[in-house]
Amino acid sequence: MEDITKRPPTADASLYNGQPTDTGSSCPSAGLTSCTPSISKDKGGVSVENVPSENKQWFVLRVTYGRILKAKALVEAKGLECYVPLRYKEVRKQGKKRIIKEPLISSFVFVHAPAEQVDSLLQCKNIKDLENRALLSYYYDHTSHRENAPTKNPPLVITDTAMDNFIHLTSIENPHIIPVTSENIKYKLGDEVVITEGEFKDIRGRVARIAGQQRVVAELFDGCLVATAYIPKRAMEMYNEHKIVSICMTDKTKPSESQ
Repeated sequence: MEDITKRPPTADASLYNGQPTDTGSSCPSAGLTSCTPSISKDKGGVSVENVPSENKQWFVLRVTYGRILKAKALVEAKGLECYVPLRYKEVRKQGKKRIIKEPLISSFVFVHAPAEQVDSLLQCKNIKDLENRALLSYYYDHTSHRENAPTKNPPLVITDTAMDNFIHLTSIENPHIIPVTSENIKYKLGDEVVITEGEFKDIRGRVARIAGQQRVVAELFDGCLVATAYIPKRAMEMYNEHKIVSICMTDKTKPSESQ
């Protein structure tokens, strides 16, 4: 864990290992303000670094417990782009409040590369430790099957749009962003919403009540859900692919009162 309160007020580019084009140098690291990778509006809401290509995909790799930083270093040593979300946690040391950073999700790293390169990475002899346990392995998509092997699941691949939303959320330096599980949350709305103001603006997800607060949950897959801090109702709108409709919009179809 790293204490970031003594660092100069610059954004932490290591949050996004693909080298963001805008690191937000004016954003104080302990000020709990948003320092996110640039989002290009001309590329369908995908960050500049995360522009879809024919070959690159976002793969989810499982990491043996407690070794996520070693796994990240190994992936980067192979020249591959990867993302490890970090958590900004408030702690008290000698009576003073400090912000430290640690892995938000301890079991996964996200690798953006062609399938062939990820396969090659997992065949590397450095993947196994002295106990012959794999440091990295595929996380499989249990909702589908391989075309050439109907009894086997394919590696899980995350869409660029979903990954971009996830990176945006988990790059915000706010200690109230937390990982959650589907068992300990209860969604308030079935539809997806988009946050319209504040440091979480443009984050998409579903509304849930967590720890007594209304939050928005971004879900990559069943084992990877992350919640924002408290979001008021006025700061959310219903979201769909074609248009955004206000949650609190008035009912214009209501018949007028008789004269």
